[in-house]
Amino acid sequence: MAAESRLAKRTSPSRYGFAMFGTSIPINMFKSFAAIYYVDMLGLDMKKYSLVLFIYTFVDAIDNPVYGFLSDRTRTKWGRRRPWLLIGTPFLVLSFILFYNVPAFVQTEKGMLFIYMLLMYILTGTLDSLVNANYGALFPELFKDDVQRAKVNGFRQICQLFAMAISIALTPMITGAIGYSLTSLIYGILALAVMMYCFFGCHEDLEHIEDLEKPSLFSSVFALISNPKFWIFGFVGAFYSAAFSLISQAVSFYVKYTLGLGGNVTTIMLGVVLVVAVSGIVFWSWILKKWTVMKVWRTGLIIMAVSFLPLFFINSLIPAIIAACFVGFGVGACLTTMDCIGAKIVDDDYAKHGIKREGIINSLMGVMNRLYGLYTSLAFYIVSVTYDFVNGENPGPNPAMASRVLLCLFPAAAMVLASIISFFLKFPEMDKRDKS
Repeated sequence: MAAESRLAKRTSPSRYGFAMFGTSIPINMFKSFAAIYYVDMLGLDMKKYSLVLFIYTFVDAIDNPVYGFLSDRTRTKWGRRRPWLLIGTPFLVLSFILFYNVPAFVQTEKGMLFIYMLLMYILTGTLDSLVNANYGALFPELFKDDVQRAKVNGFRQICQLFAMAISIALTPMITGAIGYSLTSLIYGILALAVMMYCFFGCHEDLEHIEDLEKPSLFSSVFALISNPKFWIFGFVGAFYSAAFSLISQAVSFYVKYTLGLGGNVTTIMLGVVLVVAVSGIVFWSWILKKWTVMKVWRTGLIIMAVSFLPLFFINSLIPAIIAACFVGFGVGACLTTMDCIGAKIVDDDYAKHGIKREGIINSLMGVMNRLYGLYTSLAFYIVSVTYDFVNGENPGPNPAMASRVLLCLFPAAAMVLASIISFFLKFPEMDKRDKS
């Protein structure tokens, strides 16, 4: 009877997927508006902001595999992942709220402002790594075949995009009305409620949990870094993440300094990207009936690479919105397929080594994806130095061109590299429809 009760509970795909709505709300506001909040509003030097991104990238490279390793070796009656999710989520929400509630005495002292941002950025980012390392590790574990994974992933990516519509697209309008402090509090409470509801409903297979071999950190890391597929997929993910990160961070500067328009237009442009991306997920999920996962993935990368270039020459809203539509269409293809490819790398590792280590693999792939911090840090630093853009009080002689370069050229270059590298990743069984 005990064994039957342990096997009776199954995770609802919709409940697992809906958690992506909760995880996306705080982290997208956190990363998308840190620059405009700390640099443009609070007056932090853009070079110091780029330094924060640079430092955090190395912290992130360390904490991700550690969290994955600890998760894989955890053995409790609630599973390997759920304890970390239920403990980490409240702390993530709290640190996110503190990030956007800077004490008054810190705001008046630029040196203290830099230290405060650095510490809170690292704390919020590392807690996000903890939560997402465990949430991501559940995906290949709970859902076994490619068809089911594609359906579940499509649903959770739509949930993520709806969360982005709130936490990215609507945020300029909301913060304009009630401020960043109250907005972060509301978003945090909403995210906490959603994540706790979903994570309590995620049930791992507990029947053989005590029999699972506990993976070694060093042998797991070595096995993965000796796998060329890991490096190829990781670098593509890093360049894609860099481009997407620059979209969310640089649009506010582009709208303000290049188009000469207000915060509501930022909401419109970001909203267009996200709405088209949602529609794109529906479209690309249908296309997957005829195309392979790999073909859809590569097509999305190429569409994004091409779509950024027209934005550089645009000076008015309507053409900018049209260009944003194409960016969103490419984003939809990438979101539909990327997690399925990552799950395939997990499957290959288990087939080769016979050890369950979804947490470590997912975390190390997360490290690769988050190398985008080096790229975005470099982008902000180069723009600051080249165009003398210091902060909102001193944007330099040509902030319009600085914003064009930040939003258009750096993301375009990242996506060109991602598109080229993607053709080196081969899964014969996933590509077989292309040959027929």
